[in-house]
Amino acid sequence: MHKPVMLAEALEMLAPRPDGVYLDATCGMGGHAGAIARGLTSGLVIACDRDADSLELARANTASYSDRMRFAHAAFSSLDRVLADAGVERVNGLLADLGVSRYQLTTAERGFSMMSDGPLDFRMDRSQELTAADIVNHYGEEQLADLLFDLAEERRSRRIARAIVRARPIRSTTHLASVVELAAPRTGRLHPATQTFMALRLAVNQELEQVDALMELAPRLVAPGGRIVAITFHSLEDRKVKQAFQELVRSQRAVALTKHVIKPGRDEVADNPPSRSAKLRAVQLV
Repeated sequence: MHKPVMLAEALEMLAPRPDGVYLDATCGMGGHAGAIARGLTSGLVIACDRDADSLELARANTASYSDRMRFAHAAFSSLDRVLADAGVERVNGLLADLGVSRYQLTTAERGFSMMSDGPLDFRMDRSQELTAADIVNHYGEEQLADLLFDLAEERRSRRIARAIVRARPIRSTTHLASVVELAAPRTGRLHPATQTFMALRLAVNQELEQVDALMELAPRLVAPGGRIVAITFHSLEDRKVKQAFQELVRSQRAVALTKHVIKPGRDEVADNPPSRSAKLRAVQLV
């Protein structure tokens, strides 16, 4: 069963009202969006995702609330167009659960996971051209090393990049994971290729650039009194959200709802281990 991360905390921070209009910018399999829609009467949830497959799953999972749901295939940078197409000027709240979904991680053919053999794809939006295979097999060694260090803070980036170039062509996720593991053996709990896979995913999907676009657009898309709630999963995107929210508070355009970052409880982490790195932040516009 799909378990949306920090559902209770997200709903508490979003505080949806029955007649409100809400934007789920990353609906995934529809867990958060469905929970918001469940509490609406005359309101609406506009559910967006870059992954067309996820949207179809979300549509099926929220079928009981179809009269309160509207779906759009869109990246963060297109959210203003999504609202315009829906005839909505501003929403009463925006939720963004950043990062890769469980569906993407557990579907081998999508190539997101090093734990199952699949193509080096990594695309959230499969209509785009660039894949992880293009980067792994065609970027120069220095370019690869810089990517691993800048996007994943991988300290062994140069050693890993050298090993990748020497092992080309690399066609599958398990092949890449084994190349990285040989170049940089395990030193802790995480698989040594974890940061490499994350950096490639961020690069393929331009995720940090999309977070920048979201943080720029969100204050214009949410009405005064409305709330922006963001759940992040790694330090670079969390830093961007934190800085954007701090600037909104400093400029007196918002008040902070989370004095300190909110993390999942012990029970949730035990029940849903991928949630362990989640961090939730929220602001209310004035």
